[in-house]
Amino acid sequence: MDDEPKSPAEMKEIRLHRKRTQEVEGIKAMAEIAAADIAIRKRTEKLRALRLAREAEELANPPEPKAKTKAKAKAKVAKKADVK
Repeated sequence: MDDEPKSPAEMKEIRLHRKRTQEVEGIKAMAEIAAADIAIRKRTEKLRALRLAREAEELANPPEPKAKTKAKAKAKVAKKADVK
C-alpha cells in the first residue's frame, strides 16, 4: 500500500467504495441464507410426509406380536436360579 497520506476526498471515496462492497456482500449473504432456508423447509416437508405415510401404514397394518414360548421363559428362570 501507499505510505503517502491521502487527501480527504480520496479517503471519502475509499470509505464509500468499502461501504458499497459491504452492502453487496450483505445482500449476497442474505440471499444464500434465504436459499438454504427454503431448501431446509422443502426437505423437512418431504421427510414429514414420508413419516406420516409410514405411521399411517403402521396403524393400518400393525405388526404381529411376538409370542414368547414357554421353553424360553423357563430357560431364563432356570438361568437366573443358577446364578443365585
